[in-house]
This record gives sequence, structure tokens and C-alpha cells, in this order.
Amino acid sequence: MATDTADGTETAAPDATDAGTTRGWGPVAAVAGWQTAASACYYSLFAATGLLKPAFDLTGATVGLVLTIGLLGYTLSLFPSGALVDGLGERRVMLAGLAGLAVAAVVASVAPTYGALLAGAALLGAAYSTAMPATNRAIGASAPSGRANLAMGLKQVGVTAGSGVASVVFAGVAATALFAWGDGFRALAALAVLAAAGFALSYDGRPGSGGLALPDRRALGGGRAYRLLVAAGFFIGAAIFAALGYVVLYVDEGVGATVALGGLVLGATQVTGSVGRVLAGDLADRLGGARGAATVALGQAAVALALFGVLATGVDSPLVATAVLLGIGVSVLGSTGVFYSCLAGLVADDDIGTATAAGQTVINVGGMSAPPAFGYLADTAGYTTAWLLPTGCMAGAVLLLLGVRRAA
Repeated sequence: MATDTADGTETAAPDATDAGTTRGWGPVAAVAGWQTAASACYYSLFAATGLLKPAFDLTGATVGLVLTIGLLGYTLSLFPSGALVDGLGERRVMLAGLAGLAVAAVVASVAPTYGALLAGAALLGAAYSTAMPATNRAIGASAPSGRANLAMGLKQVGVTAGSGVASVVFAGVAATALFAWGDGFRALAALAVLAAAGFALSYDGRPGSGGLALPDRRALGGGRAYRLLVAAGFFIGAAIFAALGYVVLYVDEGVGATVALGGLVLGATQVTGSVGRVLAGDLADRLGGARGAATVALGQAAVALALFGVLATGVDSPLVATAVLLGIGVSVLGSTGVFYSCLAGLVADDDIGTATAAGQTVINVGGMSAPPAFGYLADTAGYTTAWLLPTGCMAGAVLLLLGVRRAA
């Protein structure tokens, strides 16, 4: 419940759910740091594609299957992770999540066969499923008043920053003969352990309900704007994971550069994605409400549609390809913060955890669908044709986000 202070500002009334929670940029930074380390471990699967392909003698489609299996483990574990977050509190689940990611990264690093690699990918995804329910709950508890969109954007920078860290690590592995591909996974596992120690000391969190129960997903189905936004998430997820999964290989095979340069380009798209998330969150705060967040997400989707279209016309220059991919980072990779802010604004406070799990599930389903299809098109018809897939996905997202903006 909210109360008005003497100066007219609205503050949250203290209750049991706020116990132990401090609002401010310090806790937000701690959550963003956790997100960075967790994402570095999970997105190592994407950053390592250029090394895994020759190591296991894979095709474009079987590389995509590694990413799909990781997403499958992630998706199947989302609702159970959400229940753990609500029941136990986000802090305990986040610490366990980082520990699980470290173990899974080590498992992937020693995979002797393609089947074992798929098992490691599934474990990485399952451990990473703690991220969105827990961090969104943490941001809801700790964001400064009136700055929820910016705080969410800053937290989401952890996703792109973590992916960027993974990209740089594997670009370094690719550029030197001193390390094997498994060393990249082990380095990121060590990062997760260090991050868990720092997070344990810097974030208190708030207690959970004390009980464990799977959320009622049917309770979220009543709002048209919410349903349209979740549907848009399918196409956004498909475009994001198609792009992330094949940036390294596209730069290497599609425009004739190298795997090392592809890794650096992937890392750079995460930097521009981080910038996009912060700027989008700040702009959405200024516009206000779920409608403002939907407006910003719509603009980013429209820009991404145009940029994917450029790649689908055929690009030969590594410089031009890099510039377009950096723009894709600002646009579609930079849109997930306002996606979740809009989602949170369309449901009751008590349903945010469930809404997050549902939204992320649909994004992941899109992400599972796209990489193998993109890889198959790249193998059989070339990258120019393959880029038509995310182009079409963003066209669908634009149409749905128009509906969200009108209905919000």
C-alpha cells in the first residue's frame, strides 16, 4: 500500500514483504553485477560457437541445436525457479543460481562428445532460469521511487554486459594457441564463484512467503495488452537468439573475416545493447507508465526491422556488417528492459513474478525455434536468405507492439 509524504511524493508503506530491503542505487548495482556474471556463464554458449563448430565437427544446424537445448533447459525451469523465488526470497535463489552456473560451465568445458556438450548446455540453461524471476523481484524491491524503468534497464545491462564478457573471453581463446576452448568456460565459472561471494556481502534481499507453489498462469490471461505483449515476446526472442547465435559465424563465414573478430563484434553488440537498455529505460520513465514503455519498445522494434532488412539484402563489407550489427544491439537487444517494465505495468504487483516467468518463457520459445532454422537457411541458401528470418520476426513484433500501445 502507498502513502503520501508531506511533500506530496508517494512512498511504499512498510510491510512484511519489504523487510530487509533497502531502496537505492546500491542494491540495484549489486543485482546488475549478479546479472552480469550469470549472463556471462549462460551466453558462453553463444560466444563459443566459432570454436565449438570445428571442435565437434558441427554444421550450422547442429550449432543451433546446442543453443536450443540451452534454451530448453532454461525454459522448462522458469516456473519452478519463480516458485522458489517467491517462496524462499530472491537472495538465496540467486546465490544458488550462480553456484549452479559455475558447475554447469565446468561440465560443458570437459564435454568429450557432442551429446555431453548438449547436456552441459541444458544444465547452463536450467541454472540460468533463476535470473529473470529473481532479479525482476529484486529490482521491484530496491529501485528508487519513480525510476523503475531506468533501474530495470540498468539491471538488463547485466545481460548484455555478461554476454560481452563471454564474447571477449572466447575471442581471446580463439586468438591464441595457449588456451583450448574449454578454458573459456572454466574462466567464466571462476567469475561466477567470485561474483557469488561479492553478492552475498552486498545484497540483503527480502524474505519469501515461506511456502512453495507453482504460480497460476491462468490468472494473467485477462488483459489484451498483456496477451499482445507476450505474443510480441515470441518474435523478439526469435530475432534476438537468431542474431546472437550466429554473429560470430556470420562475421567469419558470411563476410570473410575471422572467428576472433566475430567474437569482438558480438561483444560490441552487447555494449551497444547495454546503451540501448539504459537510454530506453530513461525515456520510458519520462513518458510514463506501461504505454510509455510500449512506445519505446515499438520504436526499437521498428529500427531493428530496418537493420535486419539491410543484412537480408546482402552485405559484403565487414565494416558495414559490424555497423549494422551494432545498431541491432541498440535496438532489439536494447529492448528487453522496457519489455519487462511494460509487462510489470500491465499486471498486479502480486503477479509480477508469474508474469515475468510467462513472458520469458515465450521469449525463450521463440529463441528455441529460431537458431536451428537460421542455421539451416545459412547452410543451404546463405546468410542473406537466413537474415530474412529475424526480419520477418521483427515485422510481427512491430504489429503486435502497435496493439500493445493502443490497449495499454
